[in-house]
Amino acid sequence: MNKKKMNVRKFVLIGMMSSMAFVLMFIKFPLPTFPPFLTLDFSDLPALVTALILGPVAGILVELIKNLLDYIVHNSEIGIPVGNLANFIAGVAFILPAYFIYNKLKSKLGMVLGLISSALVMSIALSFFNYFVLLPVYIKFIGWDSMTSAEMRAYVISLILPFNLIKGAIVSALFLLVFTKMKGWITKQAQYRKVA
Repeated sequence: MNKKKMNVRKFVLIGMMSSMAFVLMFIKFPLPTFPPFLTLDFSDLPALVTALILGPVAGILVELIKNLLDYIVHNSEIGIPVGNLANFIAGVAFILPAYFIYNKLKSKLGMVLGLISSALVMSIALSFFNYFVLLPVYIKFIGWDSMTSAEMRAYVISLILPFNLIKGAIVSALFLLVFTKMKGWITKQAQYRKVA
């Protein structure tokens, strides 16, 4: 495959996967016992598939494009895309560990270990983001009751961290099912990138 065709193929795949991820952002729902603003969606799945085929930068681009589209369509209740930034950080933190560990081990076990790592890294990254950025912004701009540092820590540990661990586990389990069915196709598509 010549370089021009390869570039067109990359752009088409990134565009398709970004559109799919954007549509999947519409299908979101809260988990019982957690605040309704913490929602589960499956929009990271196309980004991870893209990363496995075209590399991590392409996966990150899918995460970026889907969040830009979501912000353009839905805007933000506070005018700045802090929720989309959180989603972007979560997505990148989810796809990178799975990508790198799977590419190192090249096995189903490698994917399982990668997804476990992804769930943990994403949960930790979002805990810090919520503590240092998201909660203070919501307190300031939305009028949430102010919290002390200790109260924010307790909020993150009791709600944010467990929610993201559960979300990471559910998304990982679903991706593993997708990967099991699509492994041959994903591997074949990734080979085109290597020979181009």
